Amino acid sequence: MGKGDKQLLVVGDRVLIKVEEGDERSKVGLYLPATAVDNQAVQGGTVVATGPGTPLTAVEEHFDEPWRISGSKDTRYVPMQARVGDYALFFRKAAVEITFETERFLVVPQAAILTLAR
Repeated sequence: MGKGDKQLLVVGDRVLIKVEEGDERSKVGLYLPATAVDNQAVQGGTVVATGPGTPLTAVEEHFDEPWRISGSKDTRYVPMQARVGDYALFFRKAAVEITFETERFLVVPQAAILTLAR
């Protein structure tokens, strides 16, 4: 994901989520302060970018002779379940808030995502 000459890359099994603004009113019409909205256990948002996934250890054919293992090959990853454009519900406490180019995002580990809607 990039704007201008800067590019934001997500690493590992992390997901970059565009924050869905919470309801500022309760069901009966009372206005809620921002602290009440931010303290909810579960939050939702749109997946903007994903990392490559969790790296897999190399499985070689020389288990009994580790000195014969040649240089590292291309890294393989466990694929991510989240895709760009998905709507994700996730645990708020596991998320880390960042601001990039004046936009607010959350970086969430894939393990903290509860559901995805495509």
